[in-house]
Amino acid sequence: MSSRSLVGLSAPAKLNLFLHVTGRRPDGYHTLQSVFMRIDWQDTLDFTLRKDATITRRDTGTTSPLPADDLCVRAAHTLQQATGCSMGADIVLHKSIPSEAGMGGGSSDAATTLIALNTLWNLKLDTQQLLTLALQLGADVPFFILGHDAWVEGIGERLTPIALPPARFLIIKPESGAPTGKIFSAPDLVRNTIPATLQDFVASTSPYTYGHNDLQPVASALCPEIQAALDCLADLGLQPRMTGSGSAVFAWLPQDFDAPAALQRVPQKNWKIRICSNLAVHPLLQCTA
Repeated sequence: MSSRSLVGLSAPAKLNLFLHVTGRRPDGYHTLQSVFMRIDWQDTLDFTLRKDATITRRDTGTTSPLPADDLCVRAAHTLQQATGCSMGADIVLHKSIPSEAGMGGGSSDAATTLIALNTLWNLKLDTQQLLTLALQLGADVPFFILGHDAWVEGIGERLTPIALPPARFLIIKPESGAPTGKIFSAPDLVRNTIPATLQDFVASTSPYTYGHNDLQPVASALCPEIQAALDCLADLGLQPRMTGSGSAVFAWLPQDFDAPAALQRVPQKNWKIRICSNLAVHPLLQCTA
């Protein structure tokens, strides 16, 4: 580390423990309820200060061009515009979180970019100011700024910090992705789940088996690999569900569950499979105090 660089900064993935669609606003956005939880499946990012205002970004391990709306670049430009900062940065992303998974990888990368450049550029914005900028980048980005697990409402912008007990999860990311736009526009998507309360969630038998994911039936029909992964976890005696809009699925592992033996029974497909633990706080939380 130096005053000119920040190296190996964490951008953890998240799981939606459940996802209820409670309605649809006149502007087309869906109103949701969920609990977001960070896990130790993480990207890492490096940042090097530039004296000019140029922002560059590249991924290690790939030569694919960046998308035009790359969230890390957008986050950097948003921070420049909000503060009038004339400095820039070279950003290197070491990608581990799979894309099209419903695990918030791109949003987490953007949040880490805001946190890192706030420090590298010595802007001294507080958490609330960063949260305001994060919401301009997408509904999931503020969660990663918040630093704690959260009860989530609205379109994802209303966050109430909560604490969850330590746990392990078996996660499968099928090779195929799920088309988020088609899922939310599907005529058979359930959009009227009765709203729950945070008190309902806290009083439940287990936070890791509460509720359901309203997007799961539609996503499974559009991407049959999702259902195959769900069936695989169910065959292990677990209670699986999809996270976000998929295609990753997960299941909470009871304390006495023999995970190594279970992994031997998972079909050898082109799936990404991991056992992960939850993170009580974001590794960069101290940077936004």
